[in-house]
Amino acid sequence: MMRPMKLAGDKLVFGEGALDYLETMQGKRAFIVMNGDFLKKNGTLDLITSKLAKAGIESTSFDGVEPEPSIQSVLKGAELMNEFQPDIIIGVGGGSAMDAAKAMWVFYEHPELKTLEDITPPNKIPKLRNKAIMVSIPTTSGTASEVSRSIVISDKTRNIKQGIGDMEMMPDVALLEPKLTATMPPKLTAETGFDALTHALEAYVSRRANDLTDTLSEKAVLEILKYLPLAYEHGDNLLYREKMLTYSMVAGLAFTNCSLGIVHSIAHSFGAVFGVTHGLANAIVLPYIVKFNFDCEAAKAKYDVIAEKLGAENLYDAICSLQKRLNIPPRMKDVINDDEKFEKYLDLVSEKSIADGCTKTSPIIPDHPTMKELVKKVYYGE
Repeated sequence: MMRPMKLAGDKLVFGEGALDYLETMQGKRAFIVMNGDFLKKNGTLDLITSKLAKAGIESTSFDGVEPEPSIQSVLKGAELMNEFQPDIIIGVGGGSAMDAAKAMWVFYEHPELKTLEDITPPNKIPKLRNKAIMVSIPTTSGTASEVSRSIVISDKTRNIKQGIGDMEMMPDVALLEPKLTATMPPKLTAETGFDALTHALEAYVSRRANDLTDTLSEKAVLEILKYLPLAYEHGDNLLYREKMLTYSMVAGLAFTNCSLGIVHSIAHSFGAVFGVTHGLANAIVLPYIVKFNFDCEAAKAKYDVIAEKLGAENLYDAICSLQKRLNIPPRMKDVINDDEKFEKYLDLVSEKSIADGCTKTSPIIPDHPTMKELVKKVYYGE
């Protein structure tokens, strides 16, 4: 089936000084969405607002986004947007802030929408940009939400997490300033970096992969495997930070056009049921699914291309070695450590993983018994 592709929005600015683009923007009011007040404390918010002021743009900010953004905070942000009436919305932070900003954008532009169900399938995202454009500024190198059509929003009252994808939500402007990622601690560098690696690898073997996404994915995999441990060990090196930010974005360009696989399906489910953060969940799950996908001849052939270029015996071993180097736990039990609770929710996690939208593009689509065994391996270890 022919699928139209879109590589980012109108403007993609990356490298040192990328934030200077804000001084050239046209608009009247900007609404800035963040998670927590960290960006206030470290001066990033002041830096952004001062550059907007130079362009004659008034701004205000909302910092009530949780690490796993909820529909409750999204609706609150949209309500404040309706009061402020911005023509520019800026999501700045990790994936949670950028995802929340995109979701708020939808509800701001269409106040007739009231619930999470209003924007989830089979409902479509209505046309945007009638009131505002979207600018995304990542402060981590992993989610690629700045070039993604996707968001993940939870409903904390019902313990559910919903992934939503639509090209309408592709940000118009992405500003990738490496200095903003230099303050990430090693643990966050590792987990968000593994998120980026997972994006690249899952896009590479996706059922919807094509020559263009393969080109993007393969380059992203190789460069992330090279620069992630360097950024982890030398966090103040702006070259390593810039490379990770750039290739996280490149992985995003790939997966937003060809989707992902069951690493994300299982990670989403552990996040929804047990609260495991997304990057860490991906980092733990990834090697199990790479090994599982060896049974798909086409996926194995692609993995072997990467392994050969790395000089590794196989990709599974290379990823396990990276896990150890970055102090990623090898199994989910090391994070949750509650066997009774895990067994209680094993079927639920398995069912959610099968139902997840990422599963349909996995090179191997497991049935329920197979998925259940995979989830058990992820928790208890091989």
